[in-house]
Amino acid sequence: MPDPVAMRKSKGYVVLLVLAALLGVPVAAIAYAFEHLILLLQGWLFSDLPAALGLNPAPVWWPVPILVLSGLLVALAIERLPGTGGHSPADGFHAAGALPPRELAGVVAAALASLGFGVVLGPEAPLIAIGSGLGVLAVRLAKKDAPPQVATVMAAAGSFAAISTLLGSPLIGAFLLMEAAGLAGPMLGLVLVPGLLAAGVGTLIFLGLNSLTGLGTFSLAIPDLPQFTDITVGMFVWAIIFGLVAAALGWLIRSAALVLRSRVDRRRVVLMPVVGAAIGAVAVAFDLITGRGVEEVLFSGEEALAPFISDAASWTLGAIALLVVAKGVAYALSLSSFRGGPVFPAMFIGAGLGIAASQLPGMSLVPGVAMGLGAMAVAMLGLPLTSVLLASLFVGVGSIEVLPLVIVAVVVAYVGSARFPDLATRFPEPREASEDAAVH
Repeated sequence: MPDPVAMRKSKGYVVLLVLAALLGVPVAAIAYAFEHLILLLQGWLFSDLPAALGLNPAPVWWPVPILVLSGLLVALAIERLPGTGGHSPADGFHAAGALPPRELAGVVAAALASLGFGVVLGPEAPLIAIGSGLGVLAVRLAKKDAPPQVATVMAAAGSFAAISTLLGSPLIGAFLLMEAAGLAGPMLGLVLVPGLLAAGVGTLIFLGLNSLTGLGTFSLAIPDLPQFTDITVGMFVWAIIFGLVAAALGWLIRSAALVLRSRVDRRRVVLMPVVGAAIGAVAVAFDLITGRGVEEVLFSGEEALAPFISDAASWTLGAIALLVVAKGVAYALSLSSFRGGPVFPAMFIGAGLGIAASQLPGMSLVPGVAMGLGAMAVAMLGLPLTSVLLASLFVGVGSIEVLPLVIVAVVVAYVGSARFPDLATRFPEPREASEDAAVH
């Protein structure tokens, strides 16, 4: 095993840090452009295009053909382009290692055809893969005969920089990737420091781009939440309930996705458009029943989360329950076949559980949302530290007293999830994806 202290003192490690800092610049710029491209594509497909066709406002059925087309395009990207368009989100959040640069086109194409067309997944997994591929590409351009360990470190640094643009903080990205990759031991710092440096430089570039373009930046904090200071014994009981409900709901969603994936992957080009149509149909049905709009069900929930919580008082308990069910079904369908990340839809569903609970005795909005976010995040991701951190950042420093409740809910959900049968062993990741991850 290499001596980490000796490596840290070496000139090669200093060169690696410089390369990581330089890498943060293009990765942040590309990640910034990628995220806004998704938003532009969504706006064009769901607003501008129907208006151009004389359908203004867009008819309620409009998402169905859009998502049918999404299924076809994603299937073709997975089948025809190098790689598999990124790993299947039904397997949860995990770091797949260094992405070969030749597979970048497939990752970008599958992600845009999924996320830009309204699929219920987030951009975090594609961004991590894109950052990883750019890191490997930077090493190859700088020195073709560089050791494999250098490519691995730079791939991690690229992923750090990319995910930090989305989450708004290098520290959150570090927690997410460390926990997902299982980084530990004396080599942790050697891998972590280049990643943090790339993420820090990338964050500066990200803020600069926001100032130049005026397109806006990304933040996890929900504005104007009331402060929370009074914890009760009843809320700790609610924390246990949140954990148990999230564990069961997360298992149902992921199990449905795994079972469906095992069937769809045999004939992707034929069956993925059908799955897309089903996602659209769920959103249309929700709109017809509640009049709340298909956008509440479609998309990752990243943009809709803050307005949903801020407007919580206008939702009835029945409408929230229906939204949680509809979003959960669309989420399971999306996980089964499409490409994207599992984080934001899980958090949106958790927020729905929290808002619903806040209308019941013994619970209020801020602790309900925080516990729901954390519990559903860990139920779907299996990352307890990251889930606590994400939930606490969403509610902000003004309600930091809610953290003990979040921890209880997350721990109960984490332990409770382990009590359910692990269907991943029965319905493993498709063979070609598994082989691809091994190469990484």
